[in-house]
Amino acid sequence: MSDVEQQPPTRELSVRISSAPAPAASTWQLVQQALRGGEQDYTALPLRRAVLLLAIPMVTEMAMESLFAVADIFWVSRLGADAVATVGLTESLIATVYAIALGLSVAATAVVSRRIGEGNIVGASTAAGQVLLLSLAIAAVVGSLGAWSAPQLLEWMGASAGVLEIGTRYAQIMLGSSVFVLLLFALNAVFRGAGDAVTAMRSLFLANLANIVLGPIFIFGLGPLPAQGVTGAALATCIGRGLGVCYQLALLARSRSRLQVQPRDLLPQPDVLWNLLRLAGTGTLQSLLETTSWLGLVRILSTFGSAALAGYTIAMRIAIFALLPSWGMANAAATLVGQNLGASRPDRAERAVWVVCMYNFVCLGAVGLVFTLLPEPLTRFFTTEPEELGYAASCLRIVALGFLFYAYGMVLVQAFNGAGDTRTPTVLNVLAFWCFKIPLAYLLALHFELGPKGVFIAITAAYSGLALMAALVFRRGRWKTQRV
Repeated sequence: MSDVEQQPPTRELSVRISSAPAPAASTWQLVQQALRGGEQDYTALPLRRAVLLLAIPMVTEMAMESLFAVADIFWVSRLGADAVATVGLTESLIATVYAIALGLSVAATAVVSRRIGEGNIVGASTAAGQVLLLSLAIAAVVGSLGAWSAPQLLEWMGASAGVLEIGTRYAQIMLGSSVFVLLLFALNAVFRGAGDAVTAMRSLFLANLANIVLGPIFIFGLGPLPAQGVTGAALATCIGRGLGVCYQLALLARSRSRLQVQPRDLLPQPDVLWNLLRLAGTGTLQSLLETTSWLGLVRILSTFGSAALAGYTIAMRIAIFALLPSWGMANAAATLVGQNLGASRPDRAERAVWVVCMYNFVCLGAVGLVFTLLPEPLTRFFTTEPEELGYAASCLRIVALGFLFYAYGMVLVQAFNGAGDTRTPTVLNVLAFWCFKIPLAYLLALHFELGPKGVFIAITAAYSGLALMAALVFRRGRWKTQRV
């Protein structure tokens, strides 16, 4: 809800199981339980157990999402620098779609988790239906505009003639199929908000499996199927995501599902829609501020040629492979914050965030150390071109230096969002990315003539600064009084 009071929660359909702590379990049993799923009361379980039961499937889910990026670039890199640059430029363009999807996800998690924490399953199911309705409406507009304007957007981004020749169709397919991105992200956020992280994980597993199998078939051809080059990568990705969405919709329609979306839940409900739009609007702006800042970085890098852009694309795909599972940790924090605030337990919500930060710090710190010490072997897996390899290794090493800061920053930002306080991260993004990252990248790369390395340094500095600011604001505790 927004600032308008809703009806009392429906207690007879409460999701609560039992407030009694579960018996102690071994680590392996806990992993098995987390991956198997099942209803839990995350407002009453021992805190570390609650964190792990949510985080394990969410980390696995994000690992599946990161494999989309790595699988595509692995095969596309065999097609040459122009093909890799096509993927990099298109990803920068579709970042706007991801921003909208993330905005919808923020709204879905905040509202559904709050209703679940209150014990209001009917309200949570209604919110899920309105998320679906809103996602379809937005996808119709975004997809059609993206497919129509793809060639002009690539040209504006500084694409070379070679990239325009092979990449236009790729960009049209990726932008035109935005509905799958929006629904996959938003509906997974619904499941996560309800504490059903396993369903979100399985939908990404299905989507990713299809993408991995179909990618090389469509790119290089198999039997009667002709080789379609970089366009084949787009087709494989879209089909994979489409299958994941079908799985989500089938579960939401089942009568035995934790959240069952019925036809009445798809009828427009102005109060709920406005609440979702309010949160999604700020959440989208928050994400757009970040993602469009990457467009600025790509525009700066494009002045140094396709090799620099290809090296940057490869390095960031590898970095995303490590960071997306950490976003799974952050998503667990968002769910715990929303559900515990709904259950009127704000102090427990805060403790949960710091526990998740600690786990993320350990995991991401270990990965960052490997990336810092061994960037060349990792990037050589994707390219053997000396110039591309040099840029990719430099980017990966410099970006990994900030992983310890990222570990805290991403969790704290998602904690604000889980509480429904989307305004605070938005302000922080303005400061970190537009007042600091872009100007610093321009100055270091062009004015001080550090070239692409100046852009890489600016990335690390900006995200480290964001983490420090988020920690200071989080400790003030105003997010605990946010109404959703």
